[in-house]
Amino acid sequence: MNYGIVRRVLGSLLLVEALLFLPGLLIGLYYGEASWQAMGISLIITLVAGGLLVLSSKHCSTQVRALDGLLIVSLGWVLVSVFGSLPFMFSGFIPRFVDAFFETVSGFTTTGATILPDVEVLDKGIQFWRIFTHWIGGMGILVFSLALLPALGIGSFQIFKAESPGPVAGKIAPRMKNTARILYLTYFSLTISQIILLKLGGMTLYEATVHSFSTMGTGGFGMYNDSVASFNDFLQMTLGVFMVLAGLNFSLYYLAYRRKVRDILENEEARFFLKIIAGATVVIMLDLIIRYGSGSWLAFRDAFIQVTSIISTTGIANHDYTAWPYFSQMLLLILMFVGGCAGSTAGGMKVIRVLVSTKLVRREFSKIAHPRAYSPIKVNGRILPNEIVSGITSFLSLHLMVFLGGVLFISLENYDLITSISAVAATLNNVGPGLALLGPSFNYSFFNDASKLFLTLMMLLGRLELYTVIALLAPRRWIDES
Repeated sequence: MNYGIVRRVLGSLLLVEALLFLPGLLIGLYYGEASWQAMGISLIITLVAGGLLVLSSKHCSTQVRALDGLLIVSLGWVLVSVFGSLPFMFSGFIPRFVDAFFETVSGFTTTGATILPDVEVLDKGIQFWRIFTHWIGGMGILVFSLALLPALGIGSFQIFKAESPGPVAGKIAPRMKNTARILYLTYFSLTISQIILLKLGGMTLYEATVHSFSTMGTGGFGMYNDSVASFNDFLQMTLGVFMVLAGLNFSLYYLAYRRKVRDILENEEARFFLKIIAGATVVIMLDLIIRYGSGSWLAFRDAFIQVTSIISTTGIANHDYTAWPYFSQMLLLILMFVGGCAGSTAGGMKVIRVLVSTKLVRREFSKIAHPRAYSPIKVNGRILPNEIVSGITSFLSLHLMVFLGGVLFISLENYDLITSISAVAATLNNVGPGLALLGPSFNYSFFNDASKLFLTLMMLLGRLELYTVIALLAPRRWIDES
């Protein structure tokens, strides 16, 4: 284990985070709020801590091995969340560390679960930082740092593999820093496009900016207690469309830039993702019309917004869906697990894994009739290697085991079963709001500290897709790498 390079990268990460406090500080100053002092103190503390870590590893080797990458990513998310909690505590809006840490991890992991009963009382500087954490964590603060690490002479692909969501981590460009820059250029472009459209729809520049950060990061934190329910149809549908765009693999936008339209149209994961959204929207729309006599447009709008919000794991709400029929609620619960595409800012198990699992089931049925037939699993016309297929099935099994274990732990608080199930489902899959006592009109403040810390762990496990953290806990791996 190269502890020197671990300290160096983590220190660089804190230096980047210190700079990211600046927008919230400047906004607090602009509006004449006392919160700018909390942002300033947090910036100084983070800057000093990052500087000390970098200086303590001045002469270390710059080689990053696989286990180094896993440790950097796992500790990196915890470290930025600890220091990211400081503005909440120093400002007095969330004075307790457990609550502030829960809120910050929820922000950086783009979960959107909150312990705040009233978000409208926050100063604009603190409110901006809270929502900005979504945008930072959406593409991954570590991916952002990857563009800077080569300048320090540090190899970064091992970090990228541990950070990237999905069963396969691939470069868009041959050089890692170019891949990171392409991803962030795409992220910037989509965010700016959404800000312009929301501004045209009637939002102020501040409102358009923070809601674009929340949507593109697929996080769901907002400025208002009713989320987006008070927005007009144009604004709601714009948010819905951009949630879909945020849930797609970002490499598709690079293909669009390269004018490889055929590759985009033939992408099975994207087609499957859009089919799920279309099918779930139609089914829920019909359920609302038949059971409640809702108007067709309102039923479509509410169904589309909630389906895209849940499957993209954004978690915004334009309606209290816990008042919907149980059938629609259960369908939304299933969509929490599906999540977005690999290589997107969304959480969940990822559509590619669900797609491959359906192909595996279909192959098993085919083997009943043709037991000796060779039936490889193909995606986009290419045969998936056996190690990737087995990795996907292992991940789905592990995801289920962690979920069930999590439900058992949360059930110790003796809340109703739906609340316990949706608490773990919403945090492990980085969705945010759940069902029953965790619907969009409620929050997580009623859980005790042990449960909050456990659900915080679920958010981190979901964001890092389980193996990154669990691999560090395997003693054999430590022995093999020593």
